[in-house]
Amino acid sequence: MLAAKEAMATIAVKDLAKAKKFYGDTLGLKQLDGEMDEVATYRSGNSTIIVYESQFAGTNKATSATWGVGDELETIVSTLKKKGVPFEHYDLPGLERDGDIHRAGDFKAAWFRDPDGNILHINSE
Repeated sequence: MLAAKEAMATIAVKDLAKAKKFYGDTLGLKQLDGEMDEVATYRSGNSTIIVYESQFAGTNKATSATWGVGDELETIVSTLKKKGVPFEHYDLPGLERDGDIHRAGDFKAAWFRDPDGNILHINSE
């Protein structure tokens, strides 16, 4: 039923103006036209990310969105750090940490938060 349909990430935020600056300027996502007052829609590759205002923003303690960035992971981590994005450090079984990047063999991953505390993930997949 849904296997051939596109899915999207839907991320709650408290302050849409602050979120637009982060998702648009800091992460470099392209905002799509036709937004509503309390919603911003972004294009990320072939995916869509919906950012909307909610009183429950930042309450999710798990990853909200993941990007597979291939061998660009280290460059993206470096670029985001230069823009002031702090990275999360986790003690996860099977992963070793090298600076802000977690590794397991050829797999690399990094986690960071948006201004509302939503956890975002990039990996080498």
